[in-house]
Amino acid sequence: MDSDLLPGVPLVESPLFASEIDKLPAQYRAVAADLNEKGYAVVDFPDAEIDGRIERIREALARKFDWRDPAACPLSARTQDAWKFDADVRAIACNATVVEMLSALYGRQAFPFQTLNFPVGTQQPAHSDHIHFCSIPERFMCGVWVAFEDIDESNGPLFYYPGSHKWTSFQSEHLGISSKRDSFETAVHRFTRLYQELPEKLGLQRETFLARKGRALIWASNLVHGGSPHTDWTRSRWSQVTHYFFKGCGYTTPLVNDTHQGKTKYRRIVDATDGRVVPNVISGAPRPRFALRFP
Repeated sequence: MDSDLLPGVPLVESPLFASEIDKLPAQYRAVAADLNEKGYAVVDFPDAEIDGRIERIREALARKFDWRDPAACPLSARTQDAWKFDADVRAIACNATVVEMLSALYGRQAFPFQTLNFPVGTQQPAHSDHIHFCSIPERFMCGVWVAFEDIDESNGPLFYYPGSHKWTSFQSEHLGISSKRDSFETAVHRFTRLYQELPEKLGLQRETFLARKGRALIWASNLVHGGSPHTDWTRSRWSQVTHYFFKGCGYTTPLVNDTHQGKTKYRRIVDATDGRVVPNVISGAPRPRFALRFP
C-alpha cells in the first residue's frame, strides 16, 4: 500500500491522498476530500438524540454557571472537560460514529481528550490549534465543533481560512521564540500576530460557518480559525467543541517547547472514552515518564 511509505502522516493530509482515497469506505470519501483540500468538512452530527442532549447540556451548564443571560456572559465563558461530569457532553465527545470516521480518515485510532462548552461566541482571534495541541508525528489531531442552536452573523459564528491547514506547522523556532528569553505571553502574541497577518499577505479568503443546530464542523489541526464578533447580546451561541488525538503518538504543546534545544514537554492526556491515561509513543517506542504535566 502507498500509505506504508508515510505511516507518520495522516491519510487526509498525505501527499499520497489521491491514490488512497478510494480505499476509504464510500461514506467517508466526501468528508476526506474536503479535509484534504480545504482543511475542514461540514456534517450533520450523527446522533438521533442530539436535540435532547443539547437541551439538557444547555440547561445543566446555564444553571451551574448562571449563564441564562447572554449579555452577562464574559467572552471567556466556557466549561472545559464537562465530559468528566456530564453524560451528554461525554456522549457527544465519544460518539462512536465520529470516532470510527476520524480513525478511518487519519489512519490511526482516534480518541477524544478535551471538551469545551460555550454559551456565547468567543470572538477569538485567528489561530491554529496546532500551537496548543500537537502530536508527534504532527497533524494527528483535529477538532469537531457542534452548533447547539442556529447561528448567523450576529451571534458570533466561527470563521476559518480554507487551505491554511497546508501551511507549515509553525513552531517556536520559526518565530524566533526562546523559552529562556521570551515569556509565554510573548509567544502567544507572536503566534497571534502571525495568524492574523499571514492570511491577508497570502491572499486567503475568510469564510464564515453559519450553522444550523446540530451541524458539525470538523477541522484539521493546522486550519487557521477563530470567532467572529458577537454583536447581538440578547442571543446566546451555545456550542461544544471536542478535541481529538490519535493513538501511537507523542502529545505536546509547541507554545512552550524549545525542541531544537532539547526541550519538549509532553502532555498527560486522558482518553475520555475510558478515563485512562494515553501513553506518549513515538515511532512505536514509549516515552519515559515526565515531570511536567499539562491539563
